[in-house]
Formats: sequence, C-alpha cells, structure tokens
Amino acid sequence: MGRASLKERIKEGVLLLDGAMGTQLIARGIEAGKCSDYLNIDLPDVIFDVHRSYLEAGGNAVLTNTFGANRFALGRHGLAGEVVRINKAGVEIARKAAPEDKYVLGDIGPSGDFLKPLGNLEPGELRTAFAEQAGALLQGGVDGFIVETMTALDEIEIVIEAVRSVSAELPVFASMAFDEAGGAYRTMMGVDVGAAVSKIVPLGVDAVGFNCGMASLDGYVELAGQFVSAVRALSQAVSILAEPNAGKPELVDDKAVYKVSPDEFAAAVEKICAAGVNIVGGCCGTGPAHIEAAANRITKNSQGYTLQG
Repeated sequence: MGRASLKERIKEGVLLLDGAMGTQLIARGIEAGKCSDYLNIDLPDVIFDVHRSYLEAGGNAVLTNTFGANRFALGRHGLAGEVVRINKAGVEIARKAAPEDKYVLGDIGPSGDFLKPLGNLEPGELRTAFAEQAGALLQGGVDGFIVETMTALDEIEIVIEAVRSVSAELPVFASMAFDEAGGAYRTMMGVDVGAAVSKIVPLGVDAVGFNCGMASLDGYVELAGQFVSAVRALSQAVSILAEPNAGKPELVDDKAVYKVSPDEFAAAVEKICAAGVNIVGGCCGTGPAHIEAAANRITKNSQGYTLQG
C-alpha cells in the first residue's frame, strides 16, 4: 500500500512539520545575512543535515530551504537569474533527506517589497515571479506548497493565485505572521484574523493559519483559537496551520535569543492542537529538540497522528 497523498494525510490527524531553518544554520556556523537559499547550491550537505535532524526528531514533513528563493529576494544578492536552479536544488536535498513516508513542502516566502502605490511592485510582475518559483518547486517534485510569513492581503492573494496557476492539484497552505498587541492580533500591515481568513479561504487553499510573528506562547494558543473559530465559521474542510516561534525573543548582547524550552514549546503545541489545529510546526528559535518534544506528546496510530490523552 502506497503512501497517502498530502491532501489525504492532512485529513487523517495532526501533521507535524519541522522547525526553524535559519536558527539551525546559525547554529552550524553560517554567517547571518548570507543568502541562505543559495546554500542549496553552495553547501547542500548542511541543508540536508538540518532536514534530516528534523525528520529524525519525529517530523512528518520538511519545508524546502527556499523561503527567499523568489526573483525579488534573490535579486538583492545578485541571484535573480538563479530562481529555477536554487528551488529545484532545494527540493532535491529535501527529497534526499526524507524517507518515503515523509513529505516535502515547497516553501514560498514574501517578496520583501510591497505592491504599488505603497511599494514598487506591479501585480503582474509579482504573479509572474511567484509562478516562476512555484513552477520550479513543482518540477523538483514537491508534495505541496506553503506560502508563509505574509503580512499583506494583496500579496498573499496574488501568490496563491500564482501557485494555483502552475498546480491546480497539489495542496496549498497559506500562513500570515501576526503580532500581539493588547490582546489583539494583527499583521504588520494591520490585517486581523477575520480579514485574513475571509480573504484566504475562498481562494481554494487546503490550509490557512499563522507562523512567526511576535507573541508569547499563551498568545499563540489564543491566536490558534481565533483561527479555528474564524475558519470553521466559513468551512469545515479547510485545515488550520500553526507554526509558532519559541516565544518572544529577548535581546542578549544585541542578539535575539529565544529562551522557550522544548517542553514549554510542546505544551503550547498540545494546547494549539486541542483547540482544533491539525498542522503544526515551529518557526524562529525552534530546533529539533522542540519538534521532538512535540512529537513525544502525540502518538501514531493507523489513522495518523493524534494527540495523546
């Protein structure tokens, strides 16, 4: 019997994703500010090692090291012409690291600019650029796509449309980054949970949720509850995604340090899943130990992963 497709798998229980890539690269001595996406070409063994460490920790899926591998972000490093090469290499490395029963998600991050009139981008060029990246990820052989860390509704809408233009079949997960302020949660561009969900769900995504941002662990749990309520008011079919950071960072010697322990992170993940989220992972500050601790709080049965207890 073959492996279930990712579309099927997200209906079978909790899908556990990996944790942060950047945190692990810094831990392995990669200089901050370096084009981490180009490491797929320059240092593939390092990227392989990060993927493998998360899978061995108990993750069900890894995200390709392609978060900034669109032509706008790569162009800031003089690499705009390397989109296809970098993305296909990212999939190849993740595939090599992943056993047959694991999944590979093509990771797509923001452009780093804004659409006009706030920024310099035209809708057409943004759509073309992200279709280029998604097409390369598809050629590489991903099981699905994750559009993450978005802050603006106009950009995430165009990116999702671009992904769908190259693949109508593979699942698409869509995630925005929210900050906590006075008990309210909004993206940097002022988008609240209700606005995000009402815009994204009708676009035909398979999962919607949040990642990164600035919130406490308790805040992420509360944010998860808000997403569940908003999504379920519109759809029973769309899955809900959460990739919290390891809490809020603290400034130590001019560096952002995440002090949340693996056990503390796992306890928050358990609460997030209990609220109704079925796709979970970690963002900034998390590592294999955080994913392993989360995996230890879930148990595998014939229907997939479900929370213990």
